[in-house]
Amino acid sequence: MIRFTDRKDELTLLENSWVKDNAEFVVICGRRRIGKTRLILEFMKGKDGIFFIAEDTNKKTQINELKNKTAGYFDDDFLRRTDITEWRDLFEYLTKILPSKKKIYFVIDEFSYIIKNDSAVISALQKFWDTFLSNTKIFFLISGSLFGLMSERVLSSASPLYGRRTRDLLITPLTFKDSLGFLDMPFIEKIKTCMGIGGVPEYLLKTGSYKNSKSFFVNEFFNKNGYFYREPYFLLSQEFKEIKTYFTILNAVAYGNTKPTEIANFAGLNTREIYPYLENLIRLGFIERVTPIFGKRKSAGIYFIKDVFFDFWFNFVYGNRESIEKNEGKIDESKLNTYFGKRFEKLIRDEIAYKILKFSRVGRWWYKDKEIDIVGINEKTKEIIFGECKWKDNVNAEKVLQELKEKSKFVDWNKDKRKESYAIFAKSFKKRAKDCCCFDLKDISKQLRSSKTKTKK
Repeated sequence: MIRFTDRKDELTLLENSWVKDNAEFVVICGRRRIGKTRLILEFMKGKDGIFFIAEDTNKKTQINELKNKTAGYFDDDFLRRTDITEWRDLFEYLTKILPSKKKIYFVIDEFSYIIKNDSAVISALQKFWDTFLSNTKIFFLISGSLFGLMSERVLSSASPLYGRRTRDLLITPLTFKDSLGFLDMPFIEKIKTCMGIGGVPEYLLKTGSYKNSKSFFVNEFFNKNGYFYREPYFLLSQEFKEIKTYFTILNAVAYGNTKPTEIANFAGLNTREIYPYLENLIRLGFIERVTPIFGKRKSAGIYFIKDVFFDFWFNFVYGNRESIEKNEGKIDESKLNTYFGKRFEKLIRDEIAYKILKFSRVGRWWYKDKEIDIVGINEKTKEIIFGECKWKDNVNAEKVLQELKEKSKFVDWNKDKRKESYAIFAKSFKKRAKDCCCFDLKDISKQLRSSKTKTKK
């Protein structure tokens, strides 16, 4: 059995829906390999019902497989022998055999593959729900990996299913803390590995017996037969037809083009043309638009690759494919260290700072040539903390603190009323500073261990 890392919040939501004495229509979305099926299997434990995983095959095969799965559950020989070629006909038959007073689950996993083959299934499902399922005690759940299709055909206001669902869940990558249990490495190697693949459970499982990040990256990324070498082609081709354009845009952002005009110029598009592509990539969680913590102007936003795996792949693999194909692929150690510095800053800001610093709002700040990695504020108490992240050993915290104090003078927020404090995050320190919170990797590891996540097998 694949390892299951406790998604407590998601399981609680599903259980709360299950105990209701009426029909439930739950929709689960999330990219491939994110752990949707594993979550559903964990939820189904101790319960009774029908579980069907749709394959990316043709319509007739999909209908036959669900028909046979249902016939097996009810031991219905007539259904087994009956030739059914349309979804509406299968759903019509199911209204005759599914129980209306008994609590069971009816799960169609990877439903987006069914939509892909026959969009008419949506209207057929609407009728199935309206005329039968909604009047039963059945827990009906559909999930899908093709987020674009699920959003447009199932969740959007234009969908025939709009207003029917009782719950929808978007399954996102695991946090860094939850990812640690998958890795059998020293803490610093765990950080490096997670800064290359993120929190996708299936990716984390591929670390297997690797004891350090370098051997993992060399064998799985810089190898034409490595697991991750072609992964982005598969993921993007599942969602988009204009795959070359999306690859070019992601490559542009990885190269440091963060403004729409810069990205458009790199991609050979007009600036107006770039926005729909950017919005699609944001919707799928591949990129993000970031604004300064106190930014109000729309023009202040810049774009970064949000997905950790995509960020690593486009920084190190995409431009080196020719060398990798010749078995000559190598990691640029200098560039890798710079990359780790960028991802370390984001990791601290997004996941660690909230826990350690306990400020209600945390972000980054920049203005002209000035930039501060972490700014945390408390609106009620007028407290503000300024933080810097250094992916370096033997950091002189006193020097960093002085530079940080100088930059903080340019931040106008409650300038005459606020209470200031400072924090520095680094791999290790040569000298810590007084009047400043200093956190090295040992401190961060200790903080994360203080609230361990339970892992099941």
